[in-house]
Amino acid sequence: MNPDRMRILKEGGERRGPVVYWMSREMRAEDNWALAFAQELALKRRAPLGVVFSLSEDFLGAGMRQYGFLLRGLEGAERILRDKEIPFVLLRGDPGETVPNFVKEHAGSVLVTDFSPLSIKQSWMEEAIQRLDLPIYEVDAHNIVPCWVASPKQEYAARTFRPKLRRLLPIFCEDLPGLQVHPHPWDLDIEVKWDQLLRDLSVDRSVPEVDWIVPGEAAAREALVRFLDEKLSSYDGDRNDPSVDGQSNLSPYLHFGHLSAQRVALEAAKCEMDPKSRAAFLEELVVRRELSDNFCFYNRGYDSFDAFPAWARETLNEHRNDPREYLYDQRELERAETHDDLWNAAQKEMVIRGKMHGYMRMYWAKKILEWTESPEEALKIAIRLNDRYELDGRDPNGYVGIAWSIGGVHDRAWKEREIFGKVRYMSRRGAESKFDVGAYIERVGSLG
Repeated sequence: MNPDRMRILKEGGERRGPVVYWMSREMRAEDNWALAFAQELALKRRAPLGVVFSLSEDFLGAGMRQYGFLLRGLEGAERILRDKEIPFVLLRGDPGETVPNFVKEHAGSVLVTDFSPLSIKQSWMEEAIQRLDLPIYEVDAHNIVPCWVASPKQEYAARTFRPKLRRLLPIFCEDLPGLQVHPHPWDLDIEVKWDQLLRDLSVDRSVPEVDWIVPGEAAAREALVRFLDEKLSSYDGDRNDPSVDGQSNLSPYLHFGHLSAQRVALEAAKCEMDPKSRAAFLEELVVRRELSDNFCFYNRGYDSFDAFPAWARETLNEHRNDPREYLYDQRELERAETHDDLWNAAQKEMVIRGKMHGYMRMYWAKKILEWTESPEEALKIAIRLNDRYELDGRDPNGYVGIAWSIGGVHDRAWKEREIFGKVRYMSRRGAESKFDVGAYIERVGSLG
């Protein structure tokens, strides 16, 4: 493994004891740089290796739709780990407390964790650093180029970030190591009763799970193969058309860490097809995804009005008091009770499927800005609805997508107009010029 994928969060003295991998963002056993690094450390030390996941039951507005997907995926990861003689432990409670307590109780010698730029994971890490007196490593197993290596600062836009990534991709786009059967056993008598856990979980169950996508790394690999075989060749033409099924539908797997973005990129690069389609897909998979991590990592207020660029804050402030032809509250928006049947269809698609088409998510968020009393209210409602219904909510891509739509993040100033100021505007007429709006509305209506 390239050593720059890892950074040391805390130094510590040498001691004997198990190596603990704190699985948090990357919920998979295979193609996981963080777990591979933890195993490498354990093999060098001739030490046992264990994987710990701490389940927080109040995570950023997630409900049973998201927790069900998460836990069913973890169950599959546990089976793979068991076959590799690596115990898996599921803790419950505040991870900033439960993980350090576990490491202390079992006399761990090293803690390794995966990287997330979200402030909640950063706060958990800060607490673990304070509570533990041992080496702590963080490995970016999510991005192809580690976030702190790709750029030392918050990037202004994709055009400033893309050249930096392109220079570094040949260094980091290496093949992923396999997970070995671990030769140093750790006899942890801890069984996870998955069915009981799913029944007893104290989370909001009003938003049901979805059945169109199967969680777990095995299903994620199958979905990747289907996409590469059936859709990638026409991706450039179909990806922005909500009336056809042209997107990869891999984002839930990438969000929950059931699938490695690096594995996706490596497999896509092998395919012989239209260079434009491959380039369009890799632009979204690599540049846009990693730019979102960059934004959240270097801007801890990523979900607030203050995170918008200065030009956008200024222009939105100048237009705060512009009259709105339509005003809706959160309840009306959540129920898709607006005058715009296209927007209503997008909201219903998200509520029913747990995934809205990418083009429609931009239109959806911009209309929330147009139909609410302030940018702050629009941002709050968009994030809440996105995180409540989307499988891939609570993610840097989601926060940045909404911030782009409402606050011009990673965009430029456009022609000035009411309410939006110089923030890019999207209209129903513009949508009608790009795809068959009626077909999209009809398709969503058939979902139930």
